[in-house]
Amino acid sequence: MLRTIAFTLVFAFGAWTYASGLLPEILARWDDIVYLAQQHIMLVLISAGLAAALGIPIGILLTREWFRRFSNPLLQVLNIGSAVPTLAVLALSMSFLGVGNLPAIFGLFVLTLLPIVSNTLAGIRAVPAHLIEAARGMGMSPARILWQVELPNSLFVIYAGLRTAVAINVGTVPLAFLIGGGGLGELIFTGIALNEFGIMLAGAIPTALLAILADFIMGQLQLWTIPRGVNPLR
Repeated sequence: MLRTIAFTLVFAFGAWTYASGLLPEILARWDDIVYLAQQHIMLVLISAGLAAALGIPIGILLTREWFRRFSNPLLQVLNIGSAVPTLAVLALSMSFLGVGNLPAIFGLFVLTLLPIVSNTLAGIRAVPAHLIEAARGMGMSPARILWQVELPNSLFVIYAGLRTAVAINVGTVPLAFLIGGGGLGELIFTGIALNEFGIMLAGAIPTALLAILADFIMGQLQLWTIPRGVNPLR
């Protein structure tokens, strides 16, 4: 039902853009769209990849006995950071790192980190205690318990955090244009500045499609890489 509604809305929007003459105007900028979309994807891959590479180990570390006391204070700090407006985060990164891709990647990395850390922490905490006790009773070491019991049973929640983080990242990348980071935001903000709806849509529509595509890819990874016994989708 939802898929049918989505296809109907997409068809209606496409028909409207064609009838209004906006579709030819958007397609006329195809080369710019492809070039800027490549920049957009690169910013997402680097910043989200770094956030995942750091956020998942941090979440795991905060569930270990020696670091549990720091888990709640660190999450509070990350929550405070997430409450700061996105433009303020990008402006702060620009003030320290200048303009260009580097401050954009850093700002996106900071904004993407929280859902990954919090979901990793929540997923491992939610593993039933009797499974861990059974593993200890079998003589498994803490490392084996982590890899063979805790992580497989928390992967679904961790993936949910990754999907949320990637969606936030893709939708935030257009703002990176304001600090010289490139991406599809160049078309969006140029269209706003010139009051040209077609130019703005040439950036906004591919951004929305990239967000949908990224969520679909993450959903497929969530479906096929999580073991069948602990995957509610299979």
